[in-house]
Amino acid sequence: QVQLVESGGGSVQPGESLRLSCAASGIIFSFYTMAWYRQAPGKQRELVADMSNGGTANYADSVKGRFTISRDNSKNTVYLQMNSLKPEDTAVYYCAAAADSDKIRKNEIEYWGQGTQVTVSS
Repeated sequence: QVQLVESGGGSVQPGESLRLSCAASGIIFSFYTMAWYRQAPGKQRELVADMSNGGTANYADSVKGRFTISRDNSKNTVYLQMNSLKPEDTAVYYCAAAADSDKIRKNEIEYWGQGTQVTVSS
């Protein structure tokens, strides 16, 4: 049984930081490209960042320079460090796994987490 379990969400003020974690089980984690998506109320889910099994990272323009994706294959965990948070970063953040980066681009996700809420408000 495959599980992706996110943690680390919460409520913060603008300019503050959060680190999200996603612990995977039931898959050979090191084989997968891992990604973070987010969905704000009334908006479509969007790709925030992804990291290939080789460690290549890609970011949405809206988060470049503020967010950092990383992975620890020994812990089957992917992280999203979010700095300088803005109110427009408010969303439910989802962890996702795909066979490779091309699958991410095509939105062909194999596994999703349940999501964790991030709220940025003064």
